[in-house]
This record gives sequence, C-alpha cells and structure tokens, in this order.
Amino acid sequence: MVQQATLSPPETTALSDESGPLVLRLRPVFDLTDDQLAEIANLNDPLRLEWTAEGALEIMAPAYSRTGNRNIKLATRVTIWAEQDDTGETYDSSAGFRLPNGAVRAPDVAWVQHERLAALTSEQRDKFLPLCPDFVLELRSSNDRLALLDAKMREYLANGARLGWLIDPESRTVRIYRPDTPVQTLTKPESISGDPELPGFTLDLRPIWEPGF
Repeated sequence: MVQQATLSPPETTALSDESGPLVLRLRPVFDLTDDQLAEIANLNDPLRLEWTAEGALEIMAPAYSRTGNRNIKLATRVTIWAEQDDTGETYDSSAGFRLPNGAVRAPDVAWVQHERLAALTSEQRDKFLPLCPDFVLELRSSNDRLALLDAKMREYLANGARLGWLIDPESRTVRIYRPDTPVQTLTKPESISGDPELPGFTLDLRPIWEPGF
C-alpha cells in the first residue's frame, strides 16, 4: 500500500497562468481502460493524452521542437547513468504509468527499480505499468502552466515517487520534490545531483539552459 506523502502547500504566488491541456470529463459516464486509452491515443496521434484520477481525459498538443530536443537530451543522460548503475530501467515521455490513484501519467523521463518491475506479470508489463516511478522528471515547455506541473509532481509523490525534478528552462530553475520535504527551488544551477535516490548521477544542465539552436 502506498503511503500518502506529506508535502508543503503549493507555491501559488510564483506560478503563472499559461495555457493548459484541454480537459474532457468522462466519469461517471464511463472509465477508460488501458487498452481504450491507448487506442484513442493511437487514433489521435500526435496528440498526447493522460487520464486523471478524477476520470477526465487531458489532451495536449505535441511538444515544441526545442522542448523535444531538451527532452531527448535529458532522457539520454538518465539512460546512460541507468545502464551503468544497472538497478533500474528508464522510460521516455511515450510511456504511460497507471498510478495507484487510478491516473495514467506519462512523465518526460522516468526511472523504475528492477526489483519493482520483477514483481509484475508479463501482461502488466505489456500495458501501462501499474505503479508510480521511483524517479520522475518533467520539463516545462513555454506553453505549460507551472501550477499544473507543480500539481502533477505532487501527485507523483503522493503515489510513491521518491524523487522528482521539475525543470523550467524559461526561468532556469529546478524544483526538487521529495516525500515529507518542502519543495526546494534551485536558480540557474549548472548541475544537479540525484543522490541518494539516483546514486552517482549528476545532471549537467548547461545544455538544457543553452540548447544550441
């Protein structure tokens, strides 16, 4: 059973009001299964779809090109570390996770320990993994609402994540989320350490602040 994390209140004063996803409320008419959600997503590619714990479909446009470039750099760096560490697997933004609260979320980068994956059946591995990743990373695009991303990070923690990073290239800040710990905000850091949750991993943020094109 996942214990609910104790979090500091959302920091509303510093959060702006950019556009958010289109929300289609479906409950109590019906709930979407993993197969139905995947089929709807395939029919509406390249839209990005997520399912909320309240039974609503969140519809998002594809990421802007610069965001996509940053995303792949972040996923690559976490994957290189994960292959060397060899205690877990990395997932990119195309992978969905069925959280304990019923939501289906797709973090920009996620990492899950091998021992948790080993407890799943083959059928479970073929669908949205029925768990919350140990580590989640969200990268803010220029059209993302910071308040919504902050709420999503808190949802990950409440469902079992041990570490979360919310990276905002526009303000060059990184918000660090851990259970039972106030959110920490770093301004213009050149790098960030994943210890102790990601032992030995240090993310160089300079290519994210200056993507090169």
